[in-house]
Parts: sequence; structure tokens; C-alpha cells
Amino acid sequence: MTFSQLEIFILVAENQSFTLTAKQLGITQSAVSHALKSLEQHWKVCLFSRNQHKIELTTIGIQLLRHAQSILNTAQSMQQEAAAAHGVHQGTLRIGSFGASASIHLLPEILTAYRQRYPNIEIYVDEGTDEQVSQWIMAKQVDVGFAVLPRQELDTFPVIQDIFVALIPKSYPIACKTKVSIAELADYPFILTKAGSQTHVELLFKLHQIQPTIKYQLSQLLTILNMVNINEGVSIVADMAITPELLALHPNVVKRPLTPNTQRHIGLAVANKKFMSPATKALIELAQDMFYFNK
Repeated sequence: MTFSQLEIFILVAENQSFTLTAKQLGITQSAVSHALKSLEQHWKVCLFSRNQHKIELTTIGIQLLRHAQSILNTAQSMQQEAAAAHGVHQGTLRIGSFGASASIHLLPEILTAYRQRYPNIEIYVDEGTDEQVSQWIMAKQVDVGFAVLPRQELDTFPVIQDIFVALIPKSYPIACKTKVSIAELADYPFILTKAGSQTHVELLFKLHQIQPTIKYQLSQLLTILNMVNINEGVSIVADMAITPELLALHPNVVKRPLTPNTQRHIGLAVANKKFMSPATKALIELAQDMFYFNK
């Protein structure tokens, strides 16, 4: 078993294609097939099921993929540690991100500054829900990821504070108010986000002992905005997710803060801060310098 074979295994699983993986690595398709066959012989298992043109991981393939990702991430961290000892910043950094708040508001600005400071570090970003990113961190599929704090199972570093806001059609009477309460929103059809804020929105209703009339459950912010824009109901989302540009595209939608003020904290998280790579540590320090200490 070699690191090259593990890399090929991971890429084929991600791409679901021998051809795309070969092109990505600059090798022949037969070399990809040979590497996977060698792993299957070594482990005495079948990693992929091949049905016509479709390639899927087997059950044992899914389990071994997690370990393969962890092994490569550990090897990359070791390489970064060794390089850092010589004053060299290079290697690979895998980041997990969720929702519009982290992916649109925080990540682009952080990555721009990070790449300027560490141009030799190769960066990969995987996007999922808040829960998925936390699972990726624990499984070491990513080195570091954004998380809504607190996260007791992870080592976390605060980055920024956000609030929740209501999205309301201009035609609704409640839109005339400068602030709205959770109880007032319960009088209208409700559009529940299925993205990173879902758990926190549901908790808000639970804390206020309110049962909203949920008309839609949607995962895409643009879809939620469109529904509010055509008077289909109200919603609660994270304020950072709603940029002025997005709001301008939906002229029938107004954004109102909640009363009492409802906050959440977003940070970066790792599985164990004692084993952070230099590249991971540098990202966290940069993010906190840019956002947290200026708040």
C-alpha cells in the first residue's frame, strides 16, 4: 500500500470516474485501474461496484475511504511540520465550509489574504451543512472547518458574531415594524431553512414555546428569498447570509432584526488543537486577526 494508491482511491471515489481521475493526475487510465486493483488485492476486498458506466463505493469501500483520507491528511501535516522547521510554508490545506454565512461572507476574504501570505500552500474547500462539516473534521476528511459555536466535541476558535433576522414580504403588515418578535412571525406561513441555521431556528421556536405553521422547508437561500418575494411566507435566516446585493434582487423582501436580539457565534474548528498543522494554525490566526479581534 502506497500514498499514491491511496490518493488514487480517494480521487476515484470523489470523481466517480477512472478517466477523470487519470486526467487529473496526468497518468493513464490503466495506471488508475492497476492502483485500485493492487489495493483490493492487498486488503482482499472490493472497493467499488461497477454497474455499466456507474462507479460506486461498496460498504467496505466507504469505511476504508475515511481511513485513507485520514492517513493522507496526517502525512500532509507531517510534511508541513517538516517544511516549517526550515521556514518553508508549503503543503495542502483542506477546509470545510457551510452555508452562505461562512462560504460567502467569511471564506473568500480569508482565502484571498491567506493565499497572498502563503502562496505555496494548496487549498481545497468542501462545502456541506454545519453538521456535515463537523463530521468531516472529526473524521479528518478536512483539516479545519467553520462551525457554529459551541461545539463540545471539537477544539474551536471564535471568529465572528452574527445575528438572526426575519425575511418578510413588504405586503405583510408586520413589515412596517423596525423589529419583530418570534411570536409575531408565528402568525404567518413559515419557510424553514434546511441549511446551517435550521437547528438554531427550531431552537428559537422551542425556547419561545411557539409552533409555527411551516409551509416550506428549503435548503437554498435563493429559493427562500424567492418564496418570500412572492408572498409565500416569512423566514428566519442568519444576517451575514443576506448581502445587500441579494436583497436588491428581491424588491418585495424586507429584512428585520429579531427582538430580543438573537445571536450566534461562528468559528473555526479542528479535531485536536495539539495536532494542528502549521497551515491550519496560520489560517485560524489569520481569520481571528481579520474578524474576531476587530469586533
